[in-house]
Amino acid sequence: MDEIVNKVANSALEVFDLEDYYSKGIRTQIDISQWLFEGFILKEKDFRETLKNHDWSQYQDHLVAIHCSTDAIIPAWASILVTSHLLPFVRKAILGNLSDLESSLYQDILSKIDYSNYLDKSIILKGCSKKPVPESAYILAIQHLQPIAKSIMYGEACSAVPLFKRAK
Repeated sequence: MDEIVNKVANSALEVFDLEDYYSKGIRTQIDISQWLFEGFILKEKDFRETLKNHDWSQYQDHLVAIHCSTDAIIPAWASILVTSHLLPFVRKAILGNLSDLESSLYQDILSKIDYSNYLDKSIILKGCSKKPVPESAYILAIQHLQPIAKSIMYGEACSAVPLFKRAK
C-alpha cells in the first residue's frame, strides 16, 4: 500500500494568512445622529451638552468607528469633538463604518511587519478566514509582498489562483 504524502505540506509555499494579524478587541460603531435634533440638525449648544453628559467610559479599550447614519450635513469639528471625548478610553477611533475600521487596523499592522521572510518565496495569500478580513487588507498585503516575492497566489494551496509571477 502506497503511503499518502501531503504535497502541500512538503512544498516550498509560504502561507500569508491575514487572519493571523486580526486585531483583537471590541468593535463599536457610534452614530452621531443620536445627538442631533431629529437626527439631522446639529444644535451646537445641545450637542456639546449631550456629549459632556455621555458616559464615555462604556467604550473602554474599544475600537471605534464614528459615523452618521442620516444624510445630515455635519461640520468637521463635530466628529473631532466626539473623538476628543473618546480618546481617554478607546484604543482607536476612526471616521467611517466598521468596514473602514477593519481596513484601518490592517493598514496599521501590515505597515509594521517584517516581510524579509518572504524574499524570493512563492506565497499564498490565504483566502478563507473565520474572522472578517476586508478585501482592502489583501490589496495592502500584495503591495508589500509583490516587490519581494517570487510568486503570489490567492486562496488555498489545493485551489490557488495565480496573481503574480516575477519575470526571470
